[in-house]
Amino acid sequence: MVVSQSNSNQLIDGFINRQVVQRGLDERTAKAYRLDLEHLHEWLSSDSSAERDKWEGKMEAYLEYLSLEKKRQPSTLYRKQKVFNYYLAYLSAQGIIEKATPLKSICIKKDSQKNALLTKKEIDAFFQAIIREYGELGSDFRKRVCMRDQVMMGLLFYHGIEVSELLRMQVKDYNRKKAILTIKKKNGKEYSVHLFSKTLQEQMVMWLDDHEYFEWGAGYDEWMFLSKLGKPLSMKMVTNIFDKYRKLAGIKKEVTPKDLKSSMKRYAEELMMEWCG
Repeated sequence: MVVSQSNSNQLIDGFINRQVVQRGLDERTAKAYRLDLEHLHEWLSSDSSAERDKWEGKMEAYLEYLSLEKKRQPSTLYRKQKVFNYYLAYLSAQGIIEKATPLKSICIKKDSQKNALLTKKEIDAFFQAIIREYGELGSDFRKRVCMRDQVMMGLLFYHGIEVSELLRMQVKDYNRKKAILTIKKKNGKEYSVHLFSKTLQEQMVMWLDDHEYFEWGAGYDEWMFLSKLGKPLSMKMVTNIFDKYRKLAGIKKEVTPKDLKSSMKRYAEELMMEWCG
């Protein structure tokens, strides 16, 4: 099972080509898969007993090590396990192993996953941090950036909108008179939400009125949310914005994208129950 550095690189390159390139997946997926497999091979090469064990057994041992020793988040472990199963199938197809056996499910306590989610009190404090930031800023442009952030976080948390959906929004998708936002899903279908919060409605109008200050004539003026340089935001940028205000709010939890998604949906459900009740 022990393979040289050059052979492991060849295996990873072949896997990336088949699993990512040929399937038309994006560059970020290729980078994530490559890092997962490079770290796996590095760990395997440091284990003198690796030659006597099966690939599956060593992968399961590695995941257990990440869970118990490195305290990796459940979402991280699930993602790595999924990648390793893909990798096993590739190794089997290449004749490197006889038959790929799916890795055993990772046993994770429910409490550890629950504790990774943000509570309503923490999310309320998160929004208070944004409000304080806006009030303390002296620059008009920085206030506009902060208003953009308030609108984005409001849409994500109040309505449980996906970050990917947020990034696909265009200015024309919002009806000011009816306060209705049309959202495009990944599969091309659309759905609409009514902004029930009067504050969020007002913030949306303020952002759209200031949108021209972010339009640099680079061909992206129709996008709803733009960076300071007039380009569409990326998922990483949105995550960084969240982390900024999480820290300002004094929230110590290190929230993964999956935990953040779950926190947003749960908070949106709680707000909707309050609003309807």
